[in-house]
Amino acid sequence: MNRATEPNPEDIARLLTPLQEEPDRILVQRTAMGVNRAYLGAVSLEWAATRIRYASALPLFEPHRDRETGNVERGAETIETILQRPLDWSRQAVLVQYLMTHDWDRKFPPLVVVLSPEWVDDPEAPEWDEDGRATRSAAEFTALDARQQFGLLNLSPAVSVFALDGQHRLMGIQGVRELAKTGKLQPFSKIKKPLGAEIDWDDLAPDDLSPEEKLAELNRETIGVEFIPAVLPGETRSRARKRVRSLFVHVNQMGVKLSKGQLAALDENDGFSIVSRQVAVRHPLLKDEGDRNPRINWDSATVATKSTVLTTLQALRDMAEGYLSPHPIFKGWKVGKPGLIPDRPEEDELRRGIDEFMRFFDGLAGLPSYRKLQQGLETPAMRRFGFERPPGEGNILFRPIGQVAIAQAVGKVVFLHQKSPESVWEKLETFDAKGGFSGMEDPASLWYGVLYDPNKRRVRVAGRSLATNLLIYLLGGIEDPMSQAMLRRDLANARTFENRAINFEGRVVKPRQVGLPDPLD
Repeated sequence: MNRATEPNPEDIARLLTPLQEEPDRILVQRTAMGVNRAYLGAVSLEWAATRIRYASALPLFEPHRDRETGNVERGAETIETILQRPLDWSRQAVLVQYLMTHDWDRKFPPLVVVLSPEWVDDPEAPEWDEDGRATRSAAEFTALDARQQFGLLNLSPAVSVFALDGQHRLMGIQGVRELAKTGKLQPFSKIKKPLGAEIDWDDLAPDDLSPEEKLAELNRETIGVEFIPAVLPGETRSRARKRVRSLFVHVNQMGVKLSKGQLAALDENDGFSIVSRQVAVRHPLLKDEGDRNPRINWDSATVATKSTVLTTLQALRDMAEGYLSPHPIFKGWKVGKPGLIPDRPEEDELRRGIDEFMRFFDGLAGLPSYRKLQQGLETPAMRRFGFERPPGEGNILFRPIGQVAIAQAVGKVVFLHQKSPESVWEKLETFDAKGGFSGMEDPASLWYGVLYDPNKRRVRVAGRSLATNLLIYLLGGIEDPMSQAMLRRDLANARTFENRAINFEGRVVKPRQVGLPDPLD
C-alpha cells in the first residue's frame, strides 16, 4: 500500500470513539462457519450483569420456569426447546470468591450469548413470511467496511440477550454486584436452597477497597462475548431453535476436558501442583533418564497393571498436599471449597515446599522396596499381586493409593507430632525390610482388607484413610488408648467379611479378636 493512502490511526480513532460510547451499539467483527453467523466483541462486566440473562428467562419459558431455581421444568412442552444445562447455584459463591480474591490474575473465558429481539417469539410478526421463514437476521448489524467484516451490533433494550455458554460465569459476576451492593451473599445448594451462613463483604474484600470502589473496578473490566443470532434469514423458528441447541452441544463437545494430571502439569496457582512437578523432574527416583523407562504418567490418574511407570503426576500432587499441608507454612495453600482457584504462594514458600518434598523423596528412595529399582527390577513386578502371572510382590508403595497414604502419614508424624524425620525413616526402613509393605493380598499383611479387597481381588480405594492412620500409629503418632481402640475397631471392621473376621494368621475369629500390631521401635 502506498504510504499516502495508508489510513491515519488518529482519524480512525476519531470515527470510532463516539461509536464506542453508545451502550446499545457494540463494535464487533463478523465471523462465519457453515451456515452460522456470529459477532465477536467485548462488554463491561456491568453490561454483562445487567443485560445478559439466563435462557430460562425467555418469554416462551414463562409458564414452565421454576421460580426458585430459575430452571425450566422438563416436560413434553419444553424438552425440545431447552437450550442450557440446569443452573447449579452452588457454584455462585465459589466464583464470587474467585473474582473477589484474585486481583491481578482473574480471567473468565468469553461468553457465548444469543440475540433474540421481540419479533422472534411472535409468529405473527412481519419479520416472518407466509411460509413461517424469517425475512431477516435476529442480529441487526451495520457494517463499517466494504467487506462487511467489522461493524456495529444493535443491542437496544428490545433485544433479549441470553447466555448460551457461560451462565455460571454470569452468575458469579452478578453475585459480586450483589455482595458489593448489599454487603452480603447467601451461598446456595445446587437447587438454590440456602446453605450455611451468609458471606460478608469483610470476609472477601481487599483491605484497601470499599464496596463502591470494588464495584467501580469490576464495572470497568471487560469480558469477551460471541453474539449468536437466534434466527437467520430463511430459517423457520423450529430450524433456528435446533441450530442454537446444536451450537450449545458443539461448544461443550469440542473442548476436551483436561485430566487431573494435565491440570496439575499446567496449574500455576496451586502450590502443591507446582511443587510436585518440580520434584518430578528433579528427583533421581522420578526424573527421566535415557537408559530407563519413564517413572511418571503425566496424564492419567491411574497406573495400569503392566505399566512400567512408578506413579502419576496426580498422585504426586496429592502426595505433596498430604505431606506438606500439616506444616504451618503450607497449611494456607489448601483452598476452603472445591473448585475455588487458590492464590499462588510466594516464591520463597514454593522453594521451601520443593526442598521439603525433595527430602521426603530422599527418604522414600532409601526404602528397600525402592532400592530394588536401582538393581534393575521393573515396577510391574513390585506392583502385581502374588496370584497374578507372573507373580508379583503386591507392594503398596507401587500403587498411587499407598504412596499418598505414606506421604500423609509421614507429614502428620513429622510436622504435627514433631517426630524426627531420621527416626521416622529408620522405622519405615526396618518395616519395609521385613516385608511390611508387600503381599497385601495375604491375610498376614496389615493391608489385607484395608487396601486390598479379598472378595473382588483388587485394590480397595476406600481404605486410604485407614491405611494412613495405621501408618501414623506404627510411627508412634497415636498414643492415646481411646484413639488406639477406635483404630483397632476400624481395622477389625475392614477385615470382616460377611460377619466373619480374618486375623493375621488367616483364621476366622470374632472381630474383637483382631488386634493391632505393636508400634515400630
